[in-house]
Amino acid sequence: MFNSVIAFKDYSVVKGIWGSEWVGFKHFEMFFNNPQFWILIKNTFFLSLYALAVGFPIPIILALCLNEIRNGMFKKTVQLVTYAPYFISTVIIVSMLTLMFSPRLGIVNQLFGTLGLESIDFLGLPGMFRDIYVWSDVWQHAGYSAIIYLAALSGVDPSQYEAAKVDGATRLQKIFYIDIPSIMPVATIILILSVGNIMALGFEKVFLLQNPLNLSTSEVISTYVYKIGLLNANFSFATAVGLFNSIINLVLLVAVNATSKKISKNGLW
Repeated sequence: MFNSVIAFKDYSVVKGIWGSEWVGFKHFEMFFNNPQFWILIKNTFFLSLYALAVGFPIPIILALCLNEIRNGMFKKTVQLVTYAPYFISTVIIVSMLTLMFSPRLGIVNQLFGTLGLESIDFLGLPGMFRDIYVWSDVWQHAGYSAIIYLAALSGVDPSQYEAAKVDGATRLQKIFYIDIPSIMPVATIILILSVGNIMALGFEKVFLLQNPLNLSTSEVISTYVYKIGLLNANFSFATAVGLFNSIINLVLLVAVNATSKKISKNGLW
């Protein structure tokens, strides 16, 4: 954390961190006054919010559905199929998406051609970038995330289900009144951590899916820092943007944790 002082200096490799000239908030002002500032904030925030809105509830729903399966072999098969994509690297995932949505050779556009429809350059459409990014991310991580909720459900006292059965409760009623309350503390913690990282969007997948055609929606803070700060060796500017991003995440984390403590009595501290 001491090296974050680079954000307030004109860092020189020759002079070192502490020998470089102090410039105060110069690099922060450069970033705030940049015409792309609000575009970057909007793209990063909306992409993260979309990913959170879709990616948070789906593992919970998957875990609840798996918990209701009584056929052991079928349950294990579904778990394997949903969990396996987590082990595929980001580069392979992006390669699969590129081959799938390619305008000329992609499976989707070949199907369109069979139906007599025109091919679409999905990865070149700015409006499709967020959908492709988020739903491929859900496919890759939903099975892995569901394991946490399945572990929480395994700790539910069986006597609660027996009592509910005696009272004539249906499966849906058991889910709403036993399962969901049992996983709420875990879900709350995961939600707080997710919101706390809402501006810290992963770099690799966004950068690999990015191209000149979809840049209006795919250019986020992390890719901008890489291009402007690191490729041009402007380490002070890159550090300033990263520090600003971290402060926003910290504020969101504290705010959401405080709100959660008031509403549900659950929180990180």
